[in-house]
This record gives sequence, structure tokens and C-alpha cells, in this order.
Amino acid sequence: MLEGLGALAGGRVRLWRFDGRGLRVAAGPDPGWSPTIPRGAGLVPTPAGSAWLEPVREPEGFWVEVALGSEAESRAAAERVTPVVAALLDAERQRGFIAEELASRYEEIDLLYAISEILGQTVRLEEATQTIVREVSSVVGARRASIMVFDEATGALRTVAARGFGLDHLPPVAVDDDCSVAARVYRERRTLVHDPTDPDETPSECDGRRGYRGDAYLSVPICYGAPGAPTRCVGVINLTDRIGGDRFTHGDRKLVTAIASQIGAAVENARLVERDLRQQRVRQELELAHDLQLKLLPSPAVLQGDAEVAARCYPADSVGGDFYTFTRLGRGRVGVMLGDVASHGFSAALVMALVMSAAGIHAAASVTPDETLSALLDSLSTELAETEMYFSVFYGVLDPLTGHLAYASAGHPYAFRVPRFGEPERLESTAPPLGLATAGSIQRRQVPWSVGHDLLVLWTDGLVDAQNDAGEAFGEQRLLAEVCARRGEPVEAVVEGVLAAADAFGARPVDDRTLLVLRI
Repeated sequence: MLEGLGALAGGRVRLWRFDGRGLRVAAGPDPGWSPTIPRGAGLVPTPAGSAWLEPVREPEGFWVEVALGSEAESRAAAERVTPVVAALLDAERQRGFIAEELASRYEEIDLLYAISEILGQTVRLEEATQTIVREVSSVVGARRASIMVFDEATGALRTVAARGFGLDHLPPVAVDDDCSVAARVYRERRTLVHDPTDPDETPSECDGRRGYRGDAYLSVPICYGAPGAPTRCVGVINLTDRIGGDRFTHGDRKLVTAIASQIGAAVENARLVERDLRQQRVRQELELAHDLQLKLLPSPAVLQGDAEVAARCYPADSVGGDFYTFTRLGRGRVGVMLGDVASHGFSAALVMALVMSAAGIHAAASVTPDETLSALLDSLSTELAETEMYFSVFYGVLDPLTGHLAYASAGHPYAFRVPRFGEPERLESTAPPLGLATAGSIQRRQVPWSVGHDLLVLWTDGLVDAQNDAGEAFGEQRLLAEVCARRGEPVEAVVEGVLAAADAFGARPVDDRTLLVLRI
């Protein structure tokens, strides 16, 4: 281009640039020498003869050398050529800016695409955010960066990824911390950026607590808005200690804001996945607890040859507080126990497990039913007092040789002798529920028993208290009517008939349900 300008001017044209020490050739052939720098435009001596040096106003630091036949001709040509050179330099500078901007935009687009790939392929939040922190800090030139997410359990911001420092040194940040930039960004759901070069910005009294090595910081809220739901803040991304100039540009802010919106969806997805996995684990544990609890209940085969028994137990939750057990006591005698721990769920299930383990020991060691329940109360008194729980329980001993049923009932109202003919007989309570009863208050009773004909029918309140859609309870009378209608059938058929009648009634259980029928 300078050769063309020289041809048009009719002489030598060369471009010089000041490098801080002297003039160096910027365009044109290097003559091996450099002219002295004049105070302004003017004629200067050179080894090749006098030449006119004209300064370029914009951009600064450039000089145009023009050498023609005379000073006047050189000056006139320089005044014509210099604006053209200035325009060329400005165009070159603009082209450089555009190239740099395109490269920067390409880098940002590539980063956004890479983050989309990371979030699309990674389920673990910590793994994804650690990669994002590394990539983002590299693009915007931050030595230190972190991503914090809101922990609903603690009500604080927890750092899940960091670059430039270790996670071990970062305690959770309370969202109401007045001196935390991240907490403020989370609360106000708006970006905070500090530029130390801005004379209008005043330092905060909390700035000394931040512990940043640099002065500038950029903190952007991570938000997520589900379709049809309001947007909510789920975390914060922080950057500081910028490489180069200690300020973050408007472009940095736009880029990090775009990335934060992507992270918001990832944080929410990770939270939902974690919650789903946690719920799956809970369901699996509940199913296991349910299976284990049912395995504590004995099989009817335990009494095979001595008695005919059928039983069902359905917890209202995965586990419950209803229980039953039966024991061979020798010489044809059979011990039968059924109880109901107040409440249901895990607390009731724990007490039920304690009762089951103790009942087998005391039933075998005691002679009479009242002694068995007294020993049971004595062994469980501490646990019942600490948990403030109690349970009703019926325990009877059937002796086919004497034709009697001896029993003790600690507040359990649902125990009946159903004869082959006639009305059912309620086996009245002989003491308050265990946990409310005192030592020595448990009494024993005895009723006659028709071997091979009478039925012992025991159940818990969840079976008769269950209501249909009209709010009517299944009730004791319906249950006993179904038993009486089937009293000549096998006990398994009796149990199945009662449960089928309850289902047909439309009873919706809200408590544990247990039914036991025995014939000896």
C-alpha cells in the first residue's frame, strides 16, 4: 500500500512507529537507520537526504516519512498521504478488534456448547459443576471460582465446586449473612460485580472479610423456573482474582449469566434425581422392614397337630404395632397371644419387636397367663416409660385335657369365645394396658372350652374401626356375624370370609389390622 502511495506522491514514503526508545520501521523497506524524532511535523536529516516527518494523530505513535525533491513538495505530499495512512491504520486496528471479538465469541459459544454437553451427560452435580468451574474461570480469566447451591436441610449455601482453593476450607454460608456477597446475591437474586477501577464505587466495611487476593469480583445468581412456576434461586456462581486487568467486563457478566441459567436447570435436575434415589432407598428399606416384621410372626404350622389356627396381619404403614404369637406348652396345651401397640409406624414396630422377643421367653417360663403378662410388663417397663407408649394384649392358655381356657387380658377388648351354637362370649379385660398397668394388677380368669367346637377369635381395632365412604365403621357386630355364619368351617375359611366381608363393605383402614382364629 505504501509503494502505491509513494508512486502517487512521486517519492519515498515510509511508516515509522515509536517503541518507547526510538522510531522503528512499521511499513516499507528498512533502511538500516532511524531518523531523530522532531517536536512536531518538520524536515529531518537522514543518511538518504532530508525527509519530511508528519505525525499520525490517530492512532498515536506513528510517523509518516515523505521524501521528494524539495521541502515544500515533501510537506505537501505528507499532508495528503498522512490522513490516508491514518485511515488504513484505523481500519487495521478495527479489523484486529473484530477478529479478537470473533475469537472471544467463538470461545464463549464453544464454552456454552461444552457446558450443555457436560450437563447432558452427567448426573452427579459435584462432578458437573467442578468441570464447569474450571471451564468458565479459564474463559473469563479468573484464578479463583466457585459454585454454591442452596441446601434446604441447613438453610445455607454449600460450595459444591471450586477452583483456586480447596473445598475443605469452605464452611456453609448462611443466606442471611450480611457480609457475604454470595448470600446477598442469593437473597436479592441479582448479579453483583465490583470494579476497583471505578472511582464511583466505595468499598464495603465487609470487604476485608472476603479473603480475595484480587479486588474485583463477579457473583451471579443461579436461578431456575419450572414451566408454570415462579423462578427461584438455587445457588450462586462466584469469580475473582482476574488474570490481567482486575476487572470483569460486561461481556464476562453476560456470559456467566447465560451459564448460570444452564446450571440452574442442572442443579434442579440433580436435586430431583437425588430426591428420587433417596425415596427409592426409603421404599426399599420400608419393604425390607415390612418383610422382616412379618417374619417375626409365627407360622400356623407351629401348632400343627395340637390346634387349627389362621391369622392375618396388615400394617397400616410399611411396619406396624400389631402382633401375635402362639406356643406349644406341652401335654396338648397351647398358648396364644395377640396385642396392639398404641399408634403405628416405626415407633410401634420397635416396641412390637421387643414384645415379640420377650413374649416367647416368658410364655415358656411362666405357669399362668397373668404371670406371663406380669413378667412381660416387668421386662419392658423401662422401654415403655422412656417411649411413653403402651399396648393392649390378650394371652390365653387352652388346655384340651381339662376343657378350659385360662387367660389374662391387659386392656384388649377384642377377644371372644365363639361356641358351635349360641352367642359369642366376650373375654373381658383383667387389667389396664401394659404401660398403664401397675405391678400386681394383672388378674387371671378361666372359662369352659368345648374342644373341637369352640373358636377363639382375636383381632385389633384397625379391623372394626375402618370406615367406608359413608363414614360408617365395619364394626364388631358385622365381624362376629360373619364368624358365626362360618363357625363350622375351617378356621382359614373363617379368616378369609371376615376379610372379604370387610373389603366388600368398603372399609378403608387407617390403622394396623390383625385377625386370629383358633380351634383346638
